[in-house]
Parts: sequence; structure tokens; C-alpha cells
Amino acid sequence: MSMNNAPNVFLDPNANRFQVNIINEDHDNNETTQEDVGSDPPHYEETSFTDETHNRLRISYRPGKRELYDNFRQNGEKTEASLHPYDTHSKMYYLQTFGHNTMDPVPKIDYYRNTGSVSGNKLNRPSLLEIHEQLAKNIAVSTGSVERVANGESSAGDETAVSKEEENKTGFVKFGWVKGVLVRCMLNIWGVMLFIRLSWIVGQAGIGLGVIIILLATMVTSITGLSTSAIATNGFVRGGGAYYLISRSLGPEFGGSIGLIFAFANAVAVAMYVVGFAETVVELLKESDTLMVDESNDIRIIGTITVVCLLGISVAGMEWEAKAQVILLIVLLVAIANFFIGTVIPTNTEKKARGFFNYQGSIFAENFGPDFRSGEGFFSVFAIFFPAATGILAGANISGDLKDPQSAIPQGTMLAILITTIAYIAVAICAGSCVVRDATGNVNDTIVPGMSCNGSSACGLGYDFSRCASQPCDYGLMNNFQVMSMVSGFGPLITAGIFSATLSSALASLVSAPKVFQALCKDNVYKGLEFFAKGYGKNNEPIRGYVLTFVIAMAFILIAELNTIAPIISNFFLASYALINFSCFHASYAKSPGWRPAFRYYNMWVSLFGALLCCGVMFVINWWAALITYAIELFLYIYVTYKKPEVNWGSSTQALYFVNALDSALALTTVEDHVKNFRPQCLALTGAPMVRPALLDITHTFTKNNGLCICCEVYTGPRKLCVKEMNSGMEKKQAWLTKNKRKAFYAAVAADSFRDGVKSLLQASGLGRMKPNTLVIGFKKDWRSAPATQVENYVGIIHDAFDFELGVIIIRISQGFDISQVLQVQEELEKLEQERLALEATIKENDFEEGKRGICGFFKKASSLNISKHETKKESTINTIQSMHVGEFNQRLLEASTQFKKKQGKGTIDIWWLFDDGGLTILIPYILTLRKKWKNCKLRIFTGGKVNRIEEEKLVHSHFTTSGSSSI
Repeated sequence: MSMNNAPNVFLDPNANRFQVNIINEDHDNNETTQEDVGSDPPHYEETSFTDETHNRLRISYRPGKRELYDNFRQNGEKTEASLHPYDTHSKMYYLQTFGHNTMDPVPKIDYYRNTGSVSGNKLNRPSLLEIHEQLAKNIAVSTGSVERVANGESSAGDETAVSKEEENKTGFVKFGWVKGVLVRCMLNIWGVMLFIRLSWIVGQAGIGLGVIIILLATMVTSITGLSTSAIATNGFVRGGGAYYLISRSLGPEFGGSIGLIFAFANAVAVAMYVVGFAETVVELLKESDTLMVDESNDIRIIGTITVVCLLGISVAGMEWEAKAQVILLIVLLVAIANFFIGTVIPTNTEKKARGFFNYQGSIFAENFGPDFRSGEGFFSVFAIFFPAATGILAGANISGDLKDPQSAIPQGTMLAILITTIAYIAVAICAGSCVVRDATGNVNDTIVPGMSCNGSSACGLGYDFSRCASQPCDYGLMNNFQVMSMVSGFGPLITAGIFSATLSSALASLVSAPKVFQALCKDNVYKGLEFFAKGYGKNNEPIRGYVLTFVIAMAFILIAELNTIAPIISNFFLASYALINFSCFHASYAKSPGWRPAFRYYNMWVSLFGALLCCGVMFVINWWAALITYAIELFLYIYVTYKKPEVNWGSSTQALYFVNALDSALALTTVEDHVKNFRPQCLALTGAPMVRPALLDITHTFTKNNGLCICCEVYTGPRKLCVKEMNSGMEKKQAWLTKNKRKAFYAAVAADSFRDGVKSLLQASGLGRMKPNTLVIGFKKDWRSAPATQVENYVGIIHDAFDFELGVIIIRISQGFDISQVLQVQEELEKLEQERLALEATIKENDFEEGKRGICGFFKKASSLNISKHETKKESTINTIQSMHVGEFNQRLLEASTQFKKKQGKGTIDIWWLFDDGGLTILIPYILTLRKKWKNCKLRIFTGGKVNRIEEEKLVHSHFTTSGSSSI
């Protein structure tokens, strides 16, 4: 790339290479005036080629614009010191880069970070042709147009600016990484398991294996956290959490399937956490003998009241929900601190009888090894603990409500994993060092002199719990789920901690499910769910999603068997983790230039290992639940793939398609051609594919799933108009081929003549071994009446194809191939039909409004009649036009254009094989007979020769046979 820069720009030691300077234009002279400001780099002349081009770059002003600019200079001229990067988008002054004026906008980060903007009309940069013409004609540039180009308007930037304005006007509530991610993740990870199951896990697995179980679970979540951080820092993150990260990385198929089950899992998780809270409350009521009805119904009543209260907090807004989360975190931290304080408070006789002896080396040594009972093992205990480590996506799930998701998600998620892991390990070690596995709770089970003991650590501490080996006991790590309450300094605080853990997890899930579901519905991946995409209030709250989540949670609280559904929910979360890890691996493996995360502490192979680890853990937790999860995900994946949502997110799947196609194309270049592998690779001169469908159909018949087919069009005329028309129609015509299930490519060129364009196509079309070897053209039906130059070009194209060593297929049908007139008539009829429908809708709306007014409609009768008369007149006009067009309509041409789409009846394909052409004349008809539409046709081959040649050959053959027999 070469740039014409003033030499002194780079020779000046004080000059900044990327300095953006303000041009102070003098309209009376060609020279540029400037002020020297300290050591700032000097301003350079407006352009270095003013003399050569006779001031072609001089900006001329429309009437009134010069005075505005002069006033701007006198009243408020900007200085170098006050120049801000965003000042480049201000009004009424021009920029200078590398010493020259530029028509390009100065780079702005918003244009590059807004990956969500994939639609809308964008302002295209001027082409070189347009710039050359502008310079040659010295076109006057209005201030408005210069402003527009200098400001770099585009839909991506506009969308970002509009969204920022809306946030400022409506008062969006955005959270930082602490309140938005760290607090939520810690509350969601610390659950009931910390208070009522961790001590049992230590009793079963021992301190050593217990710590390994915690670290193994942390390994899964940490790898997932690293992958999440990498994906989150790769681009602008919008609302939707796990769904958004997966869908933008792997595409709508994976994102749509996992998004739905992830939202459902969060909704059911609300019921699980609420039931856990209700069960704790019912236990307290049971101890005080104050049950309302019975245990089951009390759980339903308390659960219903709790969900309603949580729903009220959520609907009140994210700000209230965040305040509630902070309060619950404080309660939870106090409860955990209460446990650690209790371990150092001297124990009493009652606690000793229940197995608590403060920190003792003998207890630590005894509890260090495993003691699995009741059929439990390492993996079963791990399966019970693992749900306690989940919840790392609680912050990412509200990514749309974070101030800076790219920095908040990595910081908050990874720090939450670290803090909660340390807390889990510390609680496990402390519980295993203070409490024995079995205790009777009887204060009289002390050792008296002369009594034999089983040698356990309790014996050394003066208590005999040996009878627990033969009969069940109620206390100790193995038997008492309330060990933390017993050890703590103040037992009710642990109960408050359980309440806080369950309610915070339920609240986080109640917020996460609607947010994820709303993002899924906004993308319209599932057509019937757009009703839930609407948001309300300043934070665009998914109120409809909240109600749906409430209904699902209530259903499972009232009727579901949560012990059965719990493993499936855990597997739903693990499936999300697996796909997040796989997304990170896939994006790295595809080597897309768009994959450049700011978070560097990840590795593609570690992410792949994390994905496989998540899949393995799913089967460890519950194999049948894992199979159900995979089956549901596969069904949703197939559904979304079949529906093919019209979205383009630049996923790594697309990048990998390109890489695989490129590798295959390169590998194909090393394969030498062989006659057995020859297949027709056709370059069909169809023009626009929809204009000559019959020519495309017959070509597609012998290239579908067999060879390359390129539909070509040549634009002739003024280059600027041709290029503009060609570029605007490329995607439309390729889309037409895709929509009509034609496995073909569309290519177009702009040339001075039709023959020159075909020459370019013959030489440059294709890639590597996938190059056309056969030219397909229609027969020139008007060769008798056409100008001689057209006939000469037509024949010349055939000669050119032979010169470039291509085969030629000329196809002829009686009515010809061009149906452009038919398409034009159909387009006009469609417009008239749309006008008629719009008129009918307007009349019905007017009648409805008049009907609502009652008797007032009577006085409007005259106008209504006028409308009816107008309608009748309009319909008669439409009918007249339709009949006129139908009369001109060439029905036979339309039927001929579709004749190759129909199934061909029994008959023969006659082949006149007159000359040795290498076999192409035989191969094409043979391929036709392989298609379903032509399978009833048989080949009949005619060759040239003498009339009696066959009889002569038979006689000669019989003569040789007779001579052979006599010689024997």
C-alpha cells in the first residue's frame, strides 16, 4: 500500500505520525494559514498536488456556507490543545491526516465493538471512481455532506449512540463488577450444601478426598470461567448471559437449543431453592409443634408465599433486587464467620457428647482418610457435592445490566470462584479437625478407669462412642446434618445463613431465567416465542418472562417430584458449561481473525478438556439424566437447524466452514485429473438466474451433487452504472438460487462488450481444480434477424470456449429461454394486488370507525358510498388491466420455462454421436438418466457410417468364425 505524503511529515522529529491536524482554510488564497503553538508539529499545505491538478481539491462553498465558517473561526476556533479524539466528529471544520485532507472518517471504537449491529443502511465509503470524478469535475461539497462523511455515519455507530442516549434519558440502572457479578456468583455458589451437606461429605470421603472433590468441582467451574472470560472479552456483550455467549460463538443452532433448556433449568431451580427454604422453615415449625396443616402442605404454602415475595422484588426492578442480594450476602458472610468463631470457642459437655472437641490433631488424622458407608463411593459423593459449585454464570446471565460486561464478567466470576473455593476447603478442614465421625449425644458415655475402648480419637478424649459401630447414632459428621449449627458460636445464625443461601439462589435464578429467555425471544430463534421479548420500564424488564418463570416454579412446587427433577436440572447447567468450553475451543480452532479476546489466560486445549470433563461429570451425577439432556438438546438443535433462522452472528462455525473448504480446495489441487473422475463443471450463460430458468434447470440436472455450476451474467454499458447494478444484485440473485434449491453459484462481470465479458468468465471463473470445463449457452433463436455483429459475437464465444479448451453445450427449446417479459407482467400484477388489498383494508377500517360512532355513521353514508364507488371503479380497472395482461401473456413460453422441472415420461433420449468428442456427448445424457425425473428415459445412440456397414461387419465376423472352425 502506497501513500502520497508530504516528505517533511516523516522527517520532522517532533511530528507525530498519526497526528490529526485542524485545517484553517483561507478562502481568498490557495495557501493555508496557521498558528504555531509551542512545539506542536507544523501545519502543512492543504494538498501537495494543488499546482499539478489546478486546485482540483479546493473546497467550494454553497451560498451562505462561507459566512458560517468565517463566524466559526472568529467566535470559537478550536485549538490543538483542546482537541479531543471525539472532537473529530464535531461540526464546521475539516481534518488533516498525514498532511492531506481526507474523505475518510477518523476511526472510532464504537464502529468496531458493536458486534450486534448486523442490519440497517450503512453509509458506504466513496469508491475511487467517485473520487476521481469528483476531483475531475471540481464538484462543490456542501457543509452538510462533508459533515456527514467526516462524522463517519453508519448504522453501528448510530445504534450505539442512540442506545447511550436512551440510557441517559430513561435512567438505566447498570451494575459494576462487584454488585453485578461478584455478589451474585458468590450467593449462587454458596448454597444449602455448605451448611447441611459439606460435613457429611467430609465424613464419607475424609478430609483428603473431600478437598480433592472440592478441587475437582472447582476445576470444572474454573475452566468454564476462563472460557467464559475469553468469550466475554472478545466483543461487545449484550443481555442473555450463557445463551448470548454460546449463540454468538457457535451459532443459533447450539445457542437456541441450550438457551431454552438453560432458561427452563433456572426456572425450575427457583422451585428447588424455594422448597429447600420451605423445608427448613417447616422443620422449625415441627420442632415447636406449630404446623399449619401437615408437612407437605406446609411446604407448598410457605413455598407459594416465598415465590410471590421474590417475584415482587424482581418486578420492582433490578436495583431493588441488587439491594436484597447485598443484604443476603452480609447475612451469609456473618453465618460463615460464626462457624469459624465457634470452632475456637471452648466446647462444653453437651457438644462433646455430640462429637465436637475443638481442634484436635488426633481427630484430623482419623478423619483424613475415607470411610465410605451405605454404598457410597467417591463419584457418588462427588455427584452430591457438585451442584454446590455451580452458579458461576449468575453474573453473566444479567450481562445486559452490567456497565462493562467485558471486564466485569472475568473479574467477578473468577474472584467468586476463588473465594468460594477457599471457603469450602476451609469449612471442610475445620469440620474434619473438630468433629468425630460418630457420636451418641449421651453425656454419660465417658470412659471410666478400667474400661476398654476401641482406640478411636474419641477414646483419647475421654468418650466411648464404640456402640455406634453396632447401632445407629444421631450425631457426628456421618449422622448429623446440622453439624455447623452445633459448632457455631450462635446456632440461629446458621439457620439465617441457610435462609440467605436458599433465598439468594432462588432470587438469582428468578432473575436469570427471564433475562436469558427474553434474549432468546428477541433473536426470534423460535418463531412462536416473540411475545416474551417485550420489555418494560427503564431497565427493559421482562415482566412477561417473570410471570412465566413464576408459573413454572409454582407448578413444580405444587406438583413436581423435585428429587427426580434435580439431577436433570444439574445436567442442564453442566450442558451449558460444556458448550461454553467448546465454544472457546471451537473459536480458537477455527482461527478466525475475529477471535481476539482481551482475556489471555486461556488455552484452547484446556477448554476442550473442560468440555469433555463436563460431559463426563454429567454421566457421573446421573447417567439417565445425562441421556435425557442430550436427547432434548439434540431435538432442539435439529428443530432450529430445520427452521434456519435468518440471523448472521459471525459464529466460529462459519469460520470453520471456510477453513475446511479452503483446506479441501488446496488438497484437491494435488490430485491429478483422471478420466474416470471427469465430471461436467458448467459455466452457464443464463444472465440473471430467474430470467432463463429452463437453461438453469437443464444445466442443474446434470451438475447437481455431481459437478460445479456457475450462472453467469455480463453487464455492458457505462462502467459506473454497470458496477453499481452488478454489486447491488449479487446477493439477491445468489439468494434466489438458494431459495429455489439450486446448487449453483452466481457470478457477474462488467465489460465493454458481451464477448469480452464471456472471455473474462472463461478464463477467471473457478478455483483450483474446481474450474469450469464446459460452457452452456442457449441457442440464438433470432440469428436470422439479429445484427451481424451479434451473430459474430455469438459464434466467437463458441470459438473462444474451444480456444480455452472448454467443451460447449448449446441448448435449444422451441419457445426460447428468456422470460423477462413474463416476470415484468407478474411484478406489475403483484403491485396491483397489493394496492387492492391496501384499499380494502382502508375501507374496512373506515366502516369500523363509522360503526362505532352509531347514528353518526348515518350522516357519513354519502362518503361511504363514494368510497364504495371508488372501490368498484378501482376493481374494474384492475380487472381490465389483468385481462389485458393475460391476453398478452405468453402461456406457452411460461410452460416451456418449467418443462425441465417436470417428470419426464417414458421415451428415448436420442444422441447423434457424429464425431469423436472425447465422450461428452454420451456422458451428459447418461447423467440425465440417473435423475428421478429422467429415469424412465432410455438412451438411443445414432452414429455416422455406410448404410450396409453393419451387415458387412456381420458377414466378415461370421467368415472369421467359419475359418477358425475349419482350421481346427
